Amino acid sequence: MTKAFSIFERFRPGKPLVGTAAPSLQDATRLYVVGDIHGRLDCLDDLLARIEADRAGYEGPVEYIFLGDLIDRGPDSAGVVSRLLALSQAATPTRVLMGNHEEVMLVAMSGDRGALAMFERIGGRATMRSYGIDLAAYDAMAIDDRITALARAVPEEHLAFVSAFQDAIVIGDYRFVHAGVRPGVDFDRQKTADLRWIRSEFLDHDAPFDGMIVHGHTVTEDVTRRTNRIGIDTGAYRSGRLTSLVLEGATQRFLQTHLPARADRAKA
Repeated sequence: MTKAFSIFERFRPGKPLVGTAAPSLQDATRLYVVGDIHGRLDCLDDLLARIEADRAGYEGPVEYIFLGDLIDRGPDSAGVVSRLLALSQAATPTRVLMGNHEEVMLVAMSGDRGALAMFERIGGRATMRSYGIDLAAYDAMAIDDRITALARAVPEEHLAFVSAFQDAIVIGDYRFVHAGVRPGVDFDRQKTADLRWIRSEFLDHDAPFDGMIVHGHTVTEDVTRRTNRIGIDTGAYRSGRLTSLVLEGATQRFLQTHLPARADRAKA
């Protein structure tokens, strides 16, 4: 069982990204890397509009990477999945990582009662509501009937799309993961459980990793930049701030939404 953390986890600061050689993509592609969305379709649409404006006049190759946790907590997980499914079918190459929240939903839909209980606890009820499940009726069901209701509510094309999310992406000097990596383990030998769930062992590690790690999963009030990692989960579902890291060659910059915080935020 994964340890519970405060949504704004306070961890020992690492060394800031100062005076170090800048990592590079080592090709001509511009990357737009997006942090945890958690059902905030309004933030996603706002950020995509900012990205389109940022791309105006740029003629080079572009790729989108989403770091996972599209679902749960926020009000429109189904809409977020639909939007990214459509985006993945459009002209710009789009890749999505599997977050721990997607993993729990998929395991729950497979019939695992423990995973269903966890899904409900970590914000999955908001996801169910977005897929049209009447929660009062759901609460009156037996556990197996709840699993059946969830499986019927999620469209097959959404299930296929989410099931195909990647574990990790490597481009140049960058390593893109949902949660982090385990120190001392080669990147190509990392366990999926760590890629999707790890926290303190990764966050407290100041020594270099095998490349610059870009991750979400752990919410911070603003972007976290260290000598060995960049964290871009700025808590969109509750803060209204969804962040994109823009990478081009050896440059790094950020785009961010500034929408209202939600007073009805779901339990973490």
